[in-house]
Amino acid sequence: MSNYKNGLEYAKTLDQNDKLSHFRDQFYIPKDNEGNELIYMTGNSLGLQPKITKDYIDQELQDWANLGVEGHTEGQNPWLHYHEYLTEAMAKVVGANPLEVVVMNSLTANLHLMMVSFYQPTPKRYKILIEADAFPSDKYAVESQLRHHGYDDKEGLILWKAREGEELVRYEDLEDILKKHGHEIALIMIGGVNYYTGQFFDLKRITTLGHSYGCVVGFDCAHGAGNVKLDLHDSGADFAVWCTYKYLNSGPGSLSGAFVHERHAHRKDLNRFTGWWSHNKETRFNMRGEFDQLPGAEGWQLSNPTILSMAAIRASMHIFETAGFDTLCDKSKLLTGYFEFLINELNNEHIKIITPNNPDERGCQLSIQVKNADKKLHQQLMEAGVITDWREPDVIRCAPVPLYNTFEDIYQLVERLKKILN
Repeated sequence: MSNYKNGLEYAKTLDQNDKLSHFRDQFYIPKDNEGNELIYMTGNSLGLQPKITKDYIDQELQDWANLGVEGHTEGQNPWLHYHEYLTEAMAKVVGANPLEVVVMNSLTANLHLMMVSFYQPTPKRYKILIEADAFPSDKYAVESQLRHHGYDDKEGLILWKAREGEELVRYEDLEDILKKHGHEIALIMIGGVNYYTGQFFDLKRITTLGHSYGCVVGFDCAHGAGNVKLDLHDSGADFAVWCTYKYLNSGPGSLSGAFVHERHAHRKDLNRFTGWWSHNKETRFNMRGEFDQLPGAEGWQLSNPTILSMAAIRASMHIFETAGFDTLCDKSKLLTGYFEFLINELNNEHIKIITPNNPDERGCQLSIQVKNADKKLHQQLMEAGVITDWREPDVIRCAPVPLYNTFEDIYQLVERLKKILN
């Protein structure tokens, strides 16, 4: 849609015609000291709390109180199998088969578990390629893996950089890197959506390119899961990880998801760290005998599920299933397109959007670069009741989330920004 219009009444009309608008009422919207709803644009950092989350967690607290340990088998939702209640819905959100998905651990812990299996360096092929401006935790994790295997973490790390004067990386530069170093690269590990610019990478293109040079390919989809159509199975990626507290609204520090492509589902030759929850479910409690690995992504589990965190994820998955992920993605493109239109209407030389303008190359996040890098603009927006997030050196990240943000939110945000800039 390119024929957007300015004005409050137009924004209200878009909201009235939005068949997902009622989902906003299913979330708690933060308020100021006078009780006015804030304009919350940081679902890319921490998603808002669904009102049903408390009921889901309370059910497990109640079973714990009434049943104690018997809640594992006798609870309304027996804890023994609780992670399985999330698998199908989560697989739909990330575009995978249920066999390929598991919810467990935290994000960087899962990234390390994946690299234990999929980063298998040799003296001739040991390097790791990431994007130059990867999320810091990804960079720290891959550097530590290089050191763990006895390699220099600077010499062994190859960075896919944006060109001088540009913010977005180019695929032709990635192709050039692989032509030159492909035979040395053991692992390509890219953030599916770059946290800083909001650039959504073509996972299938990167995977196909990497595999053609014999590289293993994985993705950190922290900023993609629940935001864009990842289509992990069809991408052919070897593995992926993501968190659930951003677009998946599961609460601060909640559990992570992991994807392992089904071609690896029955591979027992893969090196891995194991624990009793990756052991055959039928004999897990025999407590004796040799390890018998579970097939699929479940075979990377270590410990029994974190039930209270999973209950919050389950609440969010219920909302996603009710809304329909395709429908949410369609609304997201409209919201972000409208936001882009209004920012461009400002025609202000002090700010520019560095996120791709092609809707298929971004999610809902727009990264607004501030000329001369003054954090004061971000602080003034916060004081004006707009919750955004600043990333050094010079970017304000704003993410209109289709489940709870409105077109009027976006209009009011830009009006307040305009007032500050003037």
